[in-house]
Amino acid sequence: MLRLDELNTPQREAVVTVDGPLLVLAGAGSGKTRVITYRIGHLLDLGVPASEILAVSFTNKAADEMRQRVDKLAGKRARGCTLSTFHALGLSILKQEKAALGLPTGFTIYDASDQLGTVKEILRRLYQSDDDRRYDAKAILFRISRAKNAFIAPDAYAEQFDEDDHEYDVTAAEVYPEYEAALKSFHALDFDDLICEVVRLFDRDEVVRARWASRFRYVMVDEYQDTNRAQSLLLNHLVCVHGNVCVVGDDDQSIYGWRGAEAGHILEFDKHFPGAKIVKLEENYRSTPHILDAANAVIANNKQRHDKRLWTSKEPRDKLQMIVCEDADGEAEFVADEIELLCATRSYHKRDFAVLYRSNVQSKPLEEALRAQSLDYKMIGGQAFFERKEVKDAIAYLKLALQPRDEISLRRIINHPARGIGPTTVERIAEAAKERSLPLFDACQRANEVAAEALQDRSRKALSAFCDLIENGRAMIASAQLGTFVGGLKEAARAYLVAAGLQDDIQAAAPTPLAASKKLENLEGLLKSLERFEQREARDLGAFLHRISLDTSKEDDEGEAADQVTLVTLHGAKGLEFPVVFLVGMEEELLPHKRTLYPDGPDVLDANPDLGEERRLMYVGITRARELLYLTRARQRSQRSSARPRCASRFLEEIPPHLYDTRDGATPSTMATPEDEEAFARAALANLLKLTS
Repeated sequence: MLRLDELNTPQREAVVTVDGPLLVLAGAGSGKTRVITYRIGHLLDLGVPASEILAVSFTNKAADEMRQRVDKLAGKRARGCTLSTFHALGLSILKQEKAALGLPTGFTIYDASDQLGTVKEILRRLYQSDDDRRYDAKAILFRISRAKNAFIAPDAYAEQFDEDDHEYDVTAAEVYPEYEAALKSFHALDFDDLICEVVRLFDRDEVVRARWASRFRYVMVDEYQDTNRAQSLLLNHLVCVHGNVCVVGDDDQSIYGWRGAEAGHILEFDKHFPGAKIVKLEENYRSTPHILDAANAVIANNKQRHDKRLWTSKEPRDKLQMIVCEDADGEAEFVADEIELLCATRSYHKRDFAVLYRSNVQSKPLEEALRAQSLDYKMIGGQAFFERKEVKDAIAYLKLALQPRDEISLRRIINHPARGIGPTTVERIAEAAKERSLPLFDACQRANEVAAEALQDRSRKALSAFCDLIENGRAMIASAQLGTFVGGLKEAARAYLVAAGLQDDIQAAAPTPLAASKKLENLEGLLKSLERFEQREARDLGAFLHRISLDTSKEDDEGEAADQVTLVTLHGAKGLEFPVVFLVGMEEELLPHKRTLYPDGPDVLDANPDLGEERRLMYVGITRARELLYLTRARQRSQRSSARPRCASRFLEEIPPHLYDTRDGATPSTMATPEDEEAFARAALANLLKLTS
């Protein structure tokens, strides 16, 4: 039995309230994961079968942490619980309901890279251009994803726009139906489909919906403020029979509206689930009183929010530091100098520091300043392991061995390593495939028949050899999955990739032996991941590829505990915490961002901008700090080779003066003069008057 006396009063109330709808408003650092894990343990203590408990989060990292904590708390009793991400849950349902959905056996999941490749190929075909830079494929894909999650069909989406609308909206309307047709022909689903297709199935098949709603009798959702429409509809279907739903979140940390998250889900929870109980977790175990008071003061200016106020029993410590620097370089130099000083005088380590910024373009001077001081750093959001070229190449070979219809993987590797199948050959065989309504791989196999006149003899032979390579790989993988290949899937995959020539190509193309060694280590890392999956879960290459496609965080674990300063955007910092935080670029047009202030263009200031999400970003940034918080800004920044004066962020005006000290960035080890403080106050007041006039 759990010891519930280890929880504070609101936490305990959230844990023992098991029946009916429950909203747990969990402020930053208030122990929300603890509540979820204890709630699962309490349900098990009450005799609820583990198979009837579902807890859903947004990232694999969060789901893994939940799984580890539950296992530590409840042990073997919890083994049957479903602790999952939304997308992994959707995939599990799709696999089990393939017949009802009419899905083909061995469908492929397209990750972000595959989706972008598909959009780029469609753009090239539609506009008959090899210039990938004419359109930002990510911007097109973003619009398609928003439409899919809003359940707007391609034809309905196209009806919204005409040639007078934004160029990207019009282009997305043209690409969307082609994109959906491409996925269908490739037997592929993208991330959005993993949830949207399940919702559509539940909408039209009452028997299937009732089966799943009865399967999970107690449902919990973490980070509920981040749910989009599709995820909310899926949740509604899953709890339609019993109504036992507990959602945990914080509307003050709803910062993903730009990608479809709807804060209204948590703000209006009691309207969607009448009779819902609301429990507030307001005691913060992370930050000092000054930091929490600043966060409370800022977020209180948002009107659309649940009323709550963070507090802590910790003793007050250092005030916040307001730093005014001359320019972006001076700001970066201040940050580097202050980190070095604090490491020397207050026994901090580099891993204790995080530098948060609104936009990635702000990172360059920071990186340069840290390098100049020989301060090691890492950037969260950099290239992840499964996105490295050599790893993506190997994955494409493995995908193609399972699903020859995967045209994106086929095009990626058909001439890599080079085997005499150039772009002209690919386009000619693609034209022949289109004329005969054949999958591209089938056309490659039948090149002598379908493209005899269009291709030279050596090209047809090269295509034949490539198809034989894929078929041989297919046979090796099949043998391994049956348990008849010595060494299992890992060695079958290795033999296949060696036959493809990937290792030889890496060694020949790398500029140095060290560079080649690192790339080969990455290939070996992929094979080891496959081996671990086979040993722990299943001898199933398709399941392994689905798993890594679903890894939405895709962050490298390597070096996670290294002594390095962390650089990360405010969006990327959510869920993290550090002893010392520098929130840089505290200026108008950075935070709040100019897209919010000038939604209709650089010269059209919105007279009444909606600053809710930008203020929540500020709140998230402040609450990442445990002990020390620096808020820095520049008097001027360079833009298009000219220096422009900058105004202090209006959010700084919302922090009571008694919570901070003002300092000049040119003198990091001393307090600012009264003149500096007066100048700071004058600039802030002038900015406020300008904005309210």
